[in-house]
Amino acid sequence: MLRLFAIFLSTFALSACSVFSTNSTDTTVGNFYDYQLYSPEKQSISLQKLPREILDADVVLIGEWHTHSGIHRFQTEFLEQLAANNDVALSMEQFSRDKQANVDSYLAGETGEQVLIKSGNAWPNYESDYRPLIELAKQHNLDIIAANAPKPIVRCIGREGIGYLDKLDGQQRALLAQEIDTSASPYKDKFMASMHHGEPEQTEKQFAAQVTWDETMAESITRYLDANPSTQVVHIAGKFHIEQGLGTKASILKRNPNLNVVVISPYADLSGANKGQDFVLHVLAPPTRYVKMENRMAAYQHLTSRNNTLECK
Repeated sequence: MLRLFAIFLSTFALSACSVFSTNSTDTTVGNFYDYQLYSPEKQSISLQKLPREILDADVVLIGEWHTHSGIHRFQTEFLEQLAANNDVALSMEQFSRDKQANVDSYLAGETGEQVLIKSGNAWPNYESDYRPLIELAKQHNLDIIAANAPKPIVRCIGREGIGYLDKLDGQQRALLAQEIDTSASPYKDKFMASMHHGEPEQTEKQFAAQVTWDETMAESITRYLDANPSTQVVHIAGKFHIEQGLGTKASILKRNPNLNVVVISPYADLSGANKGQDFVLHVLAPPTRYVKMENRMAAYQHLTSRNNTLECK
Protein backbone atom coordinates (compact mmCIF):
# COMPACT_ATOMS: atom_id res chain seq x y z
CA MET A 1 0.00 0.00 0.00
CA LEU A 2 1.22 3.50 -0.72
CA ARG A 3 3.28 4.67 2.22
CA LEU A 4 1.43 7.99 2.16
CA PHE A 5 -1.50 6.11 3.69
CA ALA A 6 0.53 5.46 6.80
CA ILE A 7 0.84 9.20 7.31
CA PHE A 8 -2.56 10.47 6.35
CA LEU A 9 -5.07 7.73 7.10
CA SER A 10 -6.62 7.98 10.53
CA THR A 11 -5.99 5.33 13.14
CA PHE A 12 -8.73 3.10 14.51
CA ALA A 13 -10.29 3.27 17.97
CA LEU A 14 -9.93 0.45 20.48
CA SER A 15 -13.57 0.12 21.48
CA ALA A 16 -15.41 -3.14 20.71
CA CYS A 17 -19.05 -3.44 19.76
CA SER A 18 -21.43 -5.65 21.67
CA VAL A 19 -23.32 -6.74 18.53
CA PHE A 20 -20.54 -9.28 17.94
CA SER A 21 -21.45 -12.55 19.61
CA THR A 22 -19.48 -14.14 22.44
CA ASN A 23 -19.34 -17.88 22.93
CA SER A 24 -16.90 -20.60 23.88
CA THR A 25 -14.70 -19.93 20.83
CA ASP A 26 -14.05 -16.30 21.77
CA THR A 27 -10.66 -15.17 22.98
CA THR A 28 -9.77 -12.01 24.82
CA VAL A 29 -8.00 -9.57 22.55
CA GLY A 30 -5.83 -8.11 25.26
CA ASN A 31 -2.39 -7.77 23.67
CA PHE A 32 -0.79 -7.45 20.26
CA TYR A 33 -0.44 -11.20 19.79
CA ASP A 34 -4.17 -11.82 20.29
CA TYR A 35 -6.84 -12.07 17.61
CA GLN A 36 -10.40 -13.29 17.18
CA LEU A 37 -11.99 -14.21 13.86
CA TYR A 38 -15.66 -13.43 13.19
CA SER A 39 -18.00 -14.32 10.35
CA PRO A 40 -19.76 -11.58 8.34
CA GLU A 41 -22.81 -12.47 10.43
CA LYS A 42 -20.79 -11.54 13.54
CA GLN A 43 -20.38 -15.09 14.90
CA SER A 44 -17.00 -15.91 16.44
CA ILE A 45 -15.01 -18.62 14.66
CA SER A 46 -12.41 -21.09 15.87
CA LEU A 47 -9.59 -21.95 13.46
CA GLN A 48 -10.19 -25.60 14.32
CA LYS A 49 -13.76 -25.28 12.97
CA LEU A 50 -13.48 -23.08 9.90
CA PRO A 51 -16.78 -22.63 8.03
CA ARG A 52 -17.40 -24.08 4.59
CA GLU A 53 -17.38 -20.55 3.12
CA ILE A 54 -13.65 -20.38 3.87
CA LEU A 55 -12.75 -24.02 3.25
CA ASP A 56 -14.51 -24.00 -0.14
CA ALA A 57 -13.18 -20.63 -1.33
CA ASP A 58 -10.91 -20.49 -4.36
CA VAL A 59 -9.11 -17.45 -2.95
CA VAL A 60 -8.86 -16.12 0.61
CA LEU A 61 -7.61 -12.53 0.86
CA ILE A 62 -6.21 -11.55 4.26
CA GLY A 63 -5.69 -7.87 4.92
CA GLU A 64 -3.06 -6.63 7.32
CA TRP A 65 -1.46 -3.72 9.05
CA HIS A 66 2.03 -4.57 7.90
CA THR A 67 3.81 -4.88 11.25
CA HIS A 68 0.96 -6.08 13.47
CA SER A 69 2.05 -9.12 15.49
CA GLY A 70 -1.46 -10.45 16.07
CA ILE A 71 -2.33 -10.35 12.37
CA HIS A 72 0.90 -12.08 11.38
CA ARG A 73 0.30 -14.74 14.03
CA PHE A 74 -3.21 -15.26 12.63
CA GLN A 75 -1.93 -15.55 9.05
CA THR A 76 0.50 -18.30 9.99
CA GLU A 77 -1.95 -20.27 12.12
CA PHE A 78 -4.70 -19.85 9.53
CA LEU A 79 -2.45 -21.06 6.70
CA GLU A 80 -1.35 -24.04 8.78
CA GLN A 81 -4.97 -24.98 9.44
CA LEU A 82 -5.94 -24.68 5.79
CA ALA A 83 -2.92 -26.70 4.67
CA ALA A 84 -4.14 -29.54 6.86
CA ASN A 85 -7.43 -29.63 4.92
CA ASN A 86 -6.77 -28.28 1.42
CA ASP A 87 -4.22 -28.02 -1.37
CA VAL A 88 -2.99 -24.48 -0.68
CA ALA A 89 -0.64 -21.93 -2.20
CA LEU A 90 0.49 -18.71 -0.52
CA SER A 91 0.36 -15.49 -2.52
CA MET A 92 2.18 -12.43 -1.18
CA GLU A 93 2.18 -8.69 -1.77
CA GLN A 94 5.62 -8.67 -0.12
CA PHE A 95 7.44 -10.24 -3.09
CA SER A 96 7.25 -9.02 -6.69
CA ARG A 97 7.08 -11.01 -9.90
CA ASP A 98 10.70 -10.38 -10.83
CA LYS A 99 11.73 -12.16 -7.60
CA GLN A 100 9.74 -15.37 -8.21
CA ALA A 101 12.89 -17.32 -9.08
CA ASN A 102 14.55 -16.15 -5.86
CA VAL A 103 11.59 -17.35 -3.80
CA ASP A 104 11.48 -20.68 -5.64
CA SER A 105 15.21 -21.23 -5.10
CA TYR A 106 14.82 -20.68 -1.39
CA LEU A 107 11.84 -23.03 -1.13
CA ALA A 108 13.85 -25.68 -3.01
CA GLY A 109 16.72 -25.39 -0.52
CA GLU A 110 19.11 -24.05 -3.15
CA THR A 111 19.78 -20.79 -1.30
CA GLY A 112 19.75 -19.63 2.31
CA GLU A 113 17.54 -17.10 4.03
CA GLN A 114 20.00 -14.20 3.81
CA VAL A 115 20.21 -14.69 0.05
CA LEU A 116 16.42 -14.62 -0.14
CA ILE A 117 16.28 -11.45 1.94
CA LYS A 118 18.90 -9.65 -0.15
CA SER A 119 18.26 -10.95 -3.66
CA GLY A 120 14.51 -11.16 -3.18
CA ASN A 121 14.24 -7.58 -1.87
CA ALA A 122 12.42 -8.84 1.22
CA TRP A 123 10.66 -6.21 3.30
CA PRO A 124 12.56 -4.81 6.32
CA ASN A 125 10.23 -6.65 8.70
CA TYR A 126 10.71 -10.00 6.94
CA GLU A 127 12.48 -11.76 9.82
CA SER A 128 10.01 -10.65 12.47
CA ASP A 129 6.75 -10.90 10.51
CA TYR A 130 6.97 -12.97 7.29
CA ARG A 131 9.55 -15.62 8.14
CA PRO A 132 6.93 -17.83 9.87
CA LEU A 133 4.75 -17.90 6.74
CA ILE A 134 7.66 -18.66 4.41
CA GLU A 135 9.01 -21.38 6.67
CA LEU A 136 5.58 -22.96 7.04
CA ALA A 137 5.18 -23.00 3.26
CA LYS A 138 8.64 -24.51 2.89
CA GLN A 139 7.92 -27.17 5.51
CA HIS A 140 4.66 -28.20 3.81
CA ASN A 141 5.94 -27.87 0.22
CA LEU A 142 3.46 -25.11 -0.58
CA ASP A 143 3.92 -22.89 -3.62
CA ILE A 144 4.51 -19.21 -2.96
CA ILE A 145 3.33 -16.69 -5.56
CA ALA A 146 5.49 -13.56 -5.74
CA ALA A 147 2.41 -11.64 -6.78
CA ASN A 148 3.24 -7.96 -6.76
CA ALA A 149 4.54 -5.46 -9.28
CA PRO A 150 8.14 -4.26 -8.80
CA LYS A 151 8.25 -1.23 -6.52
CA PRO A 152 10.58 0.96 -8.67
CA ILE A 153 8.22 0.72 -11.65
CA VAL A 154 5.18 1.42 -9.48
CA ARG A 155 6.88 4.43 -7.90
CA CYS A 156 7.55 5.82 -11.38
CA ILE A 157 3.87 5.36 -12.25
CA GLY A 158 3.07 7.26 -9.06
CA ARG A 159 5.30 10.09 -10.24
CA GLU A 160 4.44 10.21 -13.96
CA GLY A 161 1.03 8.54 -14.20
CA ILE A 162 -0.23 5.54 -16.14
CA GLY A 163 1.44 6.85 -19.29
CA TYR A 164 4.75 5.66 -17.85
CA LEU A 165 3.78 2.17 -19.07
CA ASP A 166 4.61 3.31 -22.61
CA LYS A 167 8.26 3.74 -21.61
CA LEU A 168 8.67 0.12 -20.52
CA ASP A 169 10.27 -2.52 -22.70
CA GLY A 170 8.56 -5.88 -23.19
CA GLN A 171 10.39 -7.57 -20.32
CA GLN A 172 9.54 -4.80 -17.87
CA ARG A 173 5.92 -4.58 -19.04
CA ALA A 174 5.46 -8.32 -18.44
CA LEU A 175 6.14 -7.72 -14.75
CA LEU A 176 2.85 -5.80 -14.51
CA ALA A 177 -0.73 -6.82 -15.18
CA GLN A 178 -1.72 -6.76 -18.83
CA GLU A 179 -4.82 -4.72 -18.00
CA ILE A 180 -4.58 -1.82 -15.54
CA ASP A 181 -7.91 -0.03 -15.17
CA THR A 182 -7.76 3.50 -13.70
CA SER A 183 -11.36 4.41 -14.54
CA ALA A 184 -14.00 5.42 -12.00
CA SER A 185 -14.94 2.76 -9.43
CA PRO A 186 -15.92 2.51 -5.75
CA TYR A 187 -12.28 1.64 -5.03
CA LYS A 188 -11.07 4.80 -6.77
CA ASP A 189 -13.63 6.88 -4.85
CA LYS A 190 -12.35 5.42 -1.59
CA PHE A 191 -8.73 6.07 -2.57
CA MET A 192 -9.39 9.65 -3.60
CA ALA A 193 -11.23 10.33 -0.35
CA SER A 194 -8.29 8.98 1.66
CA MET A 195 -5.87 11.27 -0.21
CA HIS A 196 -7.91 14.44 0.10
CA HIS A 197 -4.87 16.54 1.10
CA GLY A 198 -3.14 16.09 -2.25
CA GLU A 199 -3.41 17.88 -5.59
CA PRO A 200 -5.97 16.14 -7.88
CA GLU A 201 -3.51 15.57 -10.74
CA GLN A 202 -0.92 13.98 -8.46
CA THR A 203 -3.57 11.94 -6.67
CA GLU A 204 -4.66 10.52 -10.04
CA LYS A 205 -1.09 9.39 -10.63
CA GLN A 206 -0.89 7.86 -7.17
CA PHE A 207 -4.11 5.96 -7.80
CA ALA A 208 -2.59 4.62 -11.01
CA ALA A 209 0.29 3.29 -8.91
CA GLN A 210 -2.06 1.83 -6.31
CA VAL A 211 -4.27 0.05 -8.80
CA THR A 212 -1.20 -1.29 -10.63
CA TRP A 213 -0.43 -3.25 -7.47
CA ASP A 214 -4.00 -4.57 -7.21
CA GLU A 215 -4.29 -5.50 -10.88
CA THR A 216 -0.91 -7.23 -10.89
CA MET A 217 -1.61 -9.20 -7.71
CA ALA A 218 -5.01 -10.22 -9.07
CA GLU A 219 -3.55 -11.34 -12.39
CA SER A 220 -0.80 -13.30 -10.62
CA ILE A 221 -3.44 -15.14 -8.60
CA THR A 222 -5.78 -15.90 -11.51
CA ARG A 223 -2.91 -17.07 -13.71
CA TYR A 224 -1.79 -19.44 -10.98
CA LEU A 225 -5.33 -20.80 -10.61
CA ASP A 226 -5.62 -21.27 -14.37
CA ALA A 227 -2.62 -23.61 -14.13
CA ASN A 228 -3.59 -25.12 -10.74
CA PRO A 229 -7.41 -25.12 -10.61
CA SER A 230 -7.66 -27.50 -7.63
CA THR A 231 -5.43 -25.37 -5.38
CA GLN A 232 -6.76 -22.81 -2.92
CA VAL A 233 -4.83 -19.53 -2.82
CA VAL A 234 -4.31 -17.52 0.37
CA HIS A 235 -3.16 -14.00 -0.44
CA ILE A 236 -1.83 -11.51 2.11
CA ALA A 237 -1.72 -7.78 1.45
CA GLY A 238 -2.32 -4.44 3.09
CA LYS A 239 -5.81 -3.92 4.49
CA PHE A 240 -6.67 -1.15 2.02
CA HIS A 241 -6.01 -3.46 -0.94
CA ILE A 242 -8.65 -6.01 0.01
CA GLU A 243 -11.31 -4.71 2.40
CA GLN A 244 -15.00 -4.49 1.43
CA GLY A 245 -14.38 -6.53 -1.70
CA LEU A 246 -12.68 -3.62 -3.44
CA GLY A 247 -9.19 -3.46 -4.92
CA THR A 248 -7.70 -6.89 -5.41
CA LYS A 249 -10.94 -8.86 -5.06
CA ALA A 250 -12.71 -6.76 -7.69
CA SER A 251 -9.68 -7.16 -9.98
CA ILE A 252 -9.75 -10.95 -9.51
CA LEU A 253 -13.46 -11.21 -10.29
CA LYS A 254 -13.07 -9.00 -13.34
CA ARG A 255 -10.64 -11.60 -14.69
CA ASN A 256 -12.62 -14.64 -13.58
CA PRO A 257 -16.13 -13.96 -12.20
CA ASN A 258 -16.60 -17.65 -11.44
CA LEU A 259 -14.04 -17.67 -8.64
CA ASN A 260 -15.22 -17.78 -5.04
CA VAL A 261 -13.23 -15.08 -3.23
CA VAL A 262 -13.42 -14.58 0.54
CA VAL A 263 -12.05 -11.52 2.35
CA ILE A 264 -10.75 -11.35 5.93
CA SER A 265 -10.22 -7.77 7.12
CA PRO A 266 -8.61 -6.69 10.40
CA TYR A 267 -10.48 -4.28 12.65
CA ALA A 268 -9.75 -2.84 16.05
CA ASP A 269 -13.12 -1.13 16.40
CA LEU A 270 -15.77 -3.77 15.76
CA SER A 271 -18.49 -1.13 15.48
CA GLY A 272 -16.94 -0.19 12.13
CA ALA A 273 -16.77 -3.77 10.89
CA ASN A 274 -20.39 -4.27 9.83
CA LYS A 275 -19.92 -3.38 6.17
CA GLY A 276 -20.04 -5.85 3.30
CA GLN A 277 -19.36 -9.56 3.47
CA ASP A 278 -15.85 -9.51 4.91
CA PHE A 279 -14.90 -11.91 7.65
CA VAL A 280 -13.60 -9.81 10.53
CA LEU A 281 -10.31 -10.27 12.35
CA HIS A 282 -10.46 -8.46 15.68
CA VAL A 283 -7.07 -7.20 16.89
CA LEU A 284 -5.75 -4.29 18.90
CA ALA A 285 -5.27 -1.05 16.99
CA PRO A 286 -1.73 -0.15 15.96
CA PRO A 287 -0.17 2.58 18.09
CA THR A 288 -0.62 6.12 16.82
CA ARG A 289 2.19 6.82 14.37
CA TYR A 290 2.41 10.56 14.86
CA VAL A 291 0.92 12.86 17.49
CA LYS A 292 2.62 16.13 16.55
CA MET A 293 2.02 17.63 13.12
CA GLU A 294 5.69 18.56 12.71
CA ASN A 295 6.65 14.87 13.05
CA ARG A 296 4.01 13.88 10.53
CA MET A 297 5.20 16.47 8.04
CA ALA A 298 8.85 15.51 8.54
CA ALA A 299 7.99 11.93 7.61
CA TYR A 300 6.07 13.12 4.55
CA GLN A 301 8.97 15.32 3.44
CA HIS A 302 11.34 12.36 3.80
CA LEU A 303 9.15 10.31 1.50
CA THR A 304 8.88 13.05 -1.11
CA SER A 305 12.62 13.73 -1.02
CA ARG A 306 13.29 10.02 -1.56
CA ASN A 307 11.06 10.05 -4.61
CA ASN A 308 12.91 13.08 -5.96
CA THR A 309 16.01 10.89 -6.39
CA LEU A 310 14.10 8.27 -8.37
CA GLU A 311 15.10 7.95 -12.04
CA CYS A 312 12.21 7.03 -14.34
CA LYS A 313 13.73 6.45 -17.76
